[in-house]
Amino acid sequence: MNAAGRGDARGAEPAASLAELTDPAVRDLAWLLFSADLLREQPPRASLAVPWADAGEAAAVVRWLLTLDRDPAPLHAVLAGNPVTRLGRYAEILLGWFLSSGPAARLVAANVPLRRAGRTLGECDFLVAAADGRRLHWELAVKFYLHAGGPQAALADFVGPNLRDRLDLKHAHLLDHQLRLTEREEFASLGYPGPWVAQMFVKGWLFYAAGASEQAPVCDPSALAPDHARGWWVRRSEWAAFARRQAADGWSVLPRLAWLAPRRTAAGAVSTVARPVDPATLLAHLPREDEPVMVAAFVTEGAPGGHRVSGASGAGTVHVDIERSRGFIVPDDWPERAQAFAREGRA
Repeated sequence: MNAAGRGDARGAEPAASLAELTDPAVRDLAWLLFSADLLREQPPRASLAVPWADAGEAAAVVRWLLTLDRDPAPLHAVLAGNPVTRLGRYAEILLGWFLSSGPAARLVAANVPLRRAGRTLGECDFLVAAADGRRLHWELAVKFYLHAGGPQAALADFVGPNLRDRLDLKHAHLLDHQLRLTEREEFASLGYPGPWVAQMFVKGWLFYAAGASEQAPVCDPSALAPDHARGWWVRRSEWAAFARRQAADGWSVLPRLAWLAPRRTAAGAVSTVARPVDPATLLAHLPREDEPVMVAAFVTEGAPGGHRVSGASGAGTVHVDIERSRGFIVPDDWPERAQAFAREGRA
């Protein structure tokens, strides 16, 4: 599990054993806490949220996650009581539960609305009390954008798969509106004494055209964190040739609520991700032909001829499907439509 971006003076690298977490919801929570940020810190307007005050708290979070993975029932109960279909809401529940139950920063309030004359101006995602006494205002976002531009990328070149969202729009709204909410006079009347330090809690994945790194490396905008999570996208007509070049034992469609952490599923375990199949079978059974679909490449450990799972032996070998890469299969006309949408932000 990628922890880059959290291992400097703000925290500590998680134990390598976090990669072995087995429960999907616990893996998603660990990813939310320890994965690389999508955006670079932009002081003084926007610093990065860090869920712990120091390396000691980070280590405590790792131990807490490992314990939770052995008995995830408390987290499952919260999720069962808050059924969701939106990925952003799922991430909010995970982070809110961590702040209420975890060993680090503590939740003061969540989804605090600001209103003027009956009109809602916005909501503060999380108000947080840190162990060092600071009072923090976190704005959470989990975003997935595909790069649709040339080698010299701008934020507008990163577009949502359904072409209704762009990174430049999200970035501007975050810095100019969401992170400013606790500075407004309407907030002062709500009874949450500050001062409050506004911070970005922005995670996600960015997807680049398959083969782009070899043909014409993309120079990312300076606002992006250099270690952000990366995937690929490929046209539907190019899928067969692309899939043949990948070292994968099989492929699966990733439903939206499985877009956070890389998947790891043991045979027989409960999972929302179907068992991997060959590329042709996957293509024939895609849920939509006219929209981008996220898929993942898996390798199977413990299978004949494959790698044996640590600790398994003989008849007790456990077959585990482990995600190795992910990306989008897009309609053949999608890149041209995406480029037109990106140009709107560059105009």
